Amino acid sequence: MGAPHRAAPPLMPTIVTTTQPGPVLSLEHAQKSFGAVHALEDGDIQLFAGEVHGLVGENGAGKSTLVKILAGVHRPDAGRLVLDGDEAIFDNAKQSQAAGIAIIFQEPTLFPDLTVAENLFVGMQPLKRFRRIDHRRMRREAAAVFEQLGVKLDPDRLARGLSIADQQLVEIAKALTTNARVIVMDEPTAALTSTEVDRLFGIVETLRAHGNAVLFVSHRLEEIFAICQRVTVMRDGSHVLTKPVEELTTQSVILAMVGRDMDALFPKVPNEPGPVVLKVDRLTREGVFTDVSFDVRAGEIVALAGLVGAGRTEVARAIFGIDRWDAGSVEMAGRSLPAGSPAAAMAAGIGLVPEDRRQQGLVMDFSIERNIALASLDSISRGGLIPRGAERSFARDWAMRLQLKYGKLTNPAWTLSGGNQQKAVLAKWLARDPTLLIVDEPTRGIDVGTKAEVHRLLSELAARGVAVLMISSELPEVLGMADRIVVLFEGSVAREFTRAEADEHAIMRAATGMVEEVA
Repeated sequence: MGAPHRAAPPLMPTIVTTTQPGPVLSLEHAQKSFGAVHALEDGDIQLFAGEVHGLVGENGAGKSTLVKILAGVHRPDAGRLVLDGDEAIFDNAKQSQAAGIAIIFQEPTLFPDLTVAENLFVGMQPLKRFRRIDHRRMRREAAAVFEQLGVKLDPDRLARGLSIADQQLVEIAKALTTNARVIVMDEPTAALTSTEVDRLFGIVETLRAHGNAVLFVSHRLEEIFAICQRVTVMRDGSHVLTKPVEELTTQSVILAMVGRDMDALFPKVPNEPGPVVLKVDRLTREGVFTDVSFDVRAGEIVALAGLVGAGRTEVARAIFGIDRWDAGSVEMAGRSLPAGSPAAAMAAGIGLVPEDRRQQGLVMDFSIERNIALASLDSISRGGLIPRGAERSFARDWAMRLQLKYGKLTNPAWTLSGGNQQKAVLAKWLARDPTLLIVDEPTRGIDVGTKAEVHRLLSELAARGVAVLMISSELPEVLGMADRIVVLFEGSVAREFTRAEADEHAIMRAATGMVEEVA
């Protein structure tokens, strides 16, 4: 006799037509730190059956950490997760899934060489006798789920070649086959066309009508107002407000997202800009950014603002030659730069302080002195050799100029604090006396005191005539330091503001794709 076949799990979700009196899921006063970085100070949210709940906030507000706690990726250091009135503790993603929570990430992860139906039932295939997969039933159930969602998708089609929208649809269908009651959509529309967004909204409405609790995370405020019943705003890792959508306006949400005052943290030195140093003309990299044009003058700080995925870092990498562009041009002091040549960019006087100082800005196992001298070895080498004394003297001089705090210059770079690592990267490029300095997230992850020092350095550089291109996700930093602000939205320039014109609301509207009348 053959082995007994496994009873197939229920493949279709239970349809709930009324909302529960209490929340299906609550995260109460959650905290999460990674070393000295407090990613989540007070994560607080309640999700109800039959409701789409919007989650918004600036970059670094704690949204992703909150989502990963719900997904079982992170366990909170404090606070608690409550499921149907009982406290739940997830040690891994599988436990979260078993509890009925499904996460639909911005970039779906399907098996490309399996069919749509096979992707739906990975790990829980229905079996018939002799433990053989019941492919017919799998296809039938997949078709039933798609019909329930009101879409047409061939269960026998391979996942390879599916559009992002169809891949997300498969992920949503997969959530339904596991009887997920809470569905989290993390930036689901980032790569979708307007037609695909409309279809997704129809599916979300279907999920809501079936009694699912949906958490919709988005930077696009018009989508939040179009699809959500309640909205939670986070700022600096903490819950700011939760209100029904009808009690909110775009302006009130933006104010809640950015509500911080500027103070002496931004020691801006007034300065009269000189001639154009950098000219970027219709720069395009297919699928990344399109038709980007702006210039930076000597003694001027120009900020590239925008949300995650807007293309700010990618534009900076192209200017410095790390990535090639497909069309357009970059000129330094009137001379064209070749695409894809960091050496040419450096020779033209460009320095780049990258966003990730640990992975891209420093060689963490090298000594502090070697890291500071790395970009200037041509000036201190003698006959192809690097005199140890010359390197140390060079590094000590710049460490003193930037008030670097360290034990010994021979210590590895990983022994420095985050703020001093950032100073070391700045020292490396300032030592080359750049004509243009590109700084990507110059104060991310460093303390307030060091932030003020970095701002002072940038302001002094501009006062000496250096052109500064600054990329920052912190609106107070952008408003406090920039002479002009270029806002990117989905890879294109949305607006450009002078210092006098800019305010938090206007920048956030441009960064979220909200069209604003220009007087």
